[in-house]
Amino acid sequence: MKNKYFKNMLIPGIFAVAAVVIPAILIQINVIDAYTAQIITLSGINAIMALSVNIICGFTGQLSLGQAGFMAIGAYSTIILTSNLGIPLPISIIASGFITALFGIIIGFPTLKLEGDYLAIVTLGFGEIIRVVFFNLKKLTGGPNGIQFPTILTLNSTVAYISIIGTLVLLVILVQNFIRSTYGRAILAVREDEIAANSSGIPVFKYKMIGFVLASFVAGIGGALYAPFIGFIKPEQASFTKSIDYLIYVVLGGMGSTTGSILAAFILTYLQEFLRFLQNFRLLIYPVILIIVMLFRPQGLLGLKEFSFVNFVHNCPTYPSRIKAWFMKVFKKESD
Repeated sequence: MKNKYFKNMLIPGIFAVAAVVIPAILIQINVIDAYTAQIITLSGINAIMALSVNIICGFTGQLSLGQAGFMAIGAYSTIILTSNLGIPLPISIIASGFITALFGIIIGFPTLKLEGDYLAIVTLGFGEIIRVVFFNLKKLTGGPNGIQFPTILTLNSTVAYISIIGTLVLLVILVQNFIRSTYGRAILAVREDEIAANSSGIPVFKYKMIGFVLASFVAGIGGALYAPFIGFIKPEQASFTKSIDYLIYVVLGGMGSTTGSILAAFILTYLQEFLRFLQNFRLLIYPVILIIVMLFRPQGLLGLKEFSFVNFVHNCPTYPSRIKAWFMKVFKKESD
């Protein structure tokens, strides 16, 4: 039993360290150029936001359209704490996550009593309120022109990659362990059937709040990393279109699939950069992809499935025989 537990911890740990360390070394020795490194790192921030949306929409089962507002709160909080109060950046990033979680409590307490379209409308309104507030607080936020925030993350690609992808890995571990806990199982029960969960003694509102606050915290961390990485933030970061972009990652990857959401965030971020030569026409890619997914695979790329490194390593010896059997089957059909 101990060996199995140790193996289940060791194998994902090795892959997690490799995902952070190996690309960082390749960036440092210029095998991966600065432009590609920036795209990968930006994909990591988008993956964090996709993880946030997946918590509230995929796991909790509530439709929220205000995650970009929480991201903006995290971004501006980091700038204010670091520039105005002189707090070190790592501490500011963590503090910004908790500040955003506090706003999650304030917003979630009245809104989570609503359901369906009403909750989506209220959270959409919250995002617009945040945008307007930041737009008018010119002395603190720079108003419509935004505010610059140059740090080492904007100057050093390796440090930026390690900081952001490392944070993504830690958040994935946090969320996956949370979902497997008693609280996570209760949240999944609420998602599947609120009436049945309530009749089983599960306080539905309490677990909705827990999921909403956790999603707000993750979004705040995403914003707190976005500001020092891009080096500039403006109120438009809290706009409705940004929230829709993050929601698309989750819909494409699969509602309730952490692996699918992160994979979709990386694919779409890179695809948008790859198609930059199309100029503004590349903005049509998201809607087209979304329509195709809704028509042919409405559950998303992975549905509710998760990729398991433990199962991958365990099944590695069987892959050659599986591939051989597949080729034999194909060639047999062609010969027939």
